[in-house]
Amino acid sequence: MAAMRILMFIVASASILAAQSLTPRMEGGQLRLSAPRLHFLIGEALERLHNGATVNYEFELTLRTEKAATPIAVVKSHFAVSYDLWEEKFAVTKLEPSPRSVSHLSAAAAEAWCIESLTVSSAGLAPDQPFWIRLDFRADDPSAGRNETDNSSFTLSSLIDIFSRRNRGGEYVNGFEEAGPLRLDRLKKR
Repeated sequence: MAAMRILMFIVASASILAAQSLTPRMEGGQLRLSAPRLHFLIGEALERLHNGATVNYEFELTLRTEKAATPIAVVKSHFAVSYDLWEEKFAVTKLEPSPRSVSHLSAAAAEAWCIESLTVSSAGLAPDQPFWIRLDFRADDPSAGRNETDNSSFTLSSLIDIFSRRNRGGEYVNGFEEAGPLRLDRLKKR
């Protein structure tokens, strides 16, 4: 009977992990993510990129020992994404922490690079302790809160906004993904 319960737990855990978009793995003492089904270069943010603007994204990675518990670790990272109109490729700069850049990327590769650049320490987690990881993201609209008469940073998109009198709110792309329960002793190591 105990063997049957263990088998059911393994099958249930595998199906939960297969359905989740976030895939954590261990590298040294750090948790890293991949999320090939998570897309954030979409909607108005993508439109602004195609109009020559740079879009800033904020990612927040949260680690919890229970799904609704107080986080044991929170890491924030900021990225600036731009689009080369001539080459039709994306460039990404990780602004903080640990600044670095990459260019000549497809949309999927740019998204993957951002997510794979995120790490959180696994210190404080026992190998067999269940935990949950959550990734929140949002793109900030640079025109939010800016005075419409401020012409210090004209882009093709801002000129279109001014002449068409569009008024946007603050955030225009946001979302999150969660994974759990997970255990360190069951994650792939690299």
